[in-house]
Amino acid sequence: MILRTLVLSLALAQEGYAPPRPVGDLLDGQRELRVQKLGKQLRCAVCQGVSIADSPASMARAQLDKVRELVVEGRSDDEIYDYFVDRYGEWALMEPRKSGVTLGLWLFPILLLVSGLIIIVSSARKGASGLPTELPAPAAVKEPEAGSAPPDDPFLAQVRADLEK
Repeated sequence: MILRTLVLSLALAQEGYAPPRPVGDLLDGQRELRVQKLGKQLRCAVCQGVSIADSPASMARAQLDKVRELVVEGRSDDEIYDYFVDRYGEWALMEPRKSGVTLGLWLFPILLLVSGLIIIVSSARKGASGLPTELPAPAAVKEPEAGSAPPDDPFLAQVRADLEK
């Protein structure tokens, strides 16, 4: 029985199972809401695309405990984010910061949209002013006479001969 419990515990630990947190470890309402808000903005190192607040992995629970510890110490949100960025890199943030190189990545779609609108508006103005008020009459197409000299293209001559039949 003990062996079975040990094997089951090891299997659950390998799958990233984290037991539910005891209620006594939670902070008061306002600070716990702040911890959860900060946890939603930090990426779990084990799970892809999941925040540490939503991840069931034991490492995410440990990271959330660290956030709790930093909140109790009185650190600001930016200091807590910096703590995790220093240890795990920019990847630790669910949404990259809008500064430095990433600022260009945030601004590029907006610049592309604005430049596209400018091109469309300028093309529409140029097209509207460049249209003539009267369209010219279509040029008359002259049909070759039946007794005229054969055209240079033998294929075209064969088509015309077939049409006259």
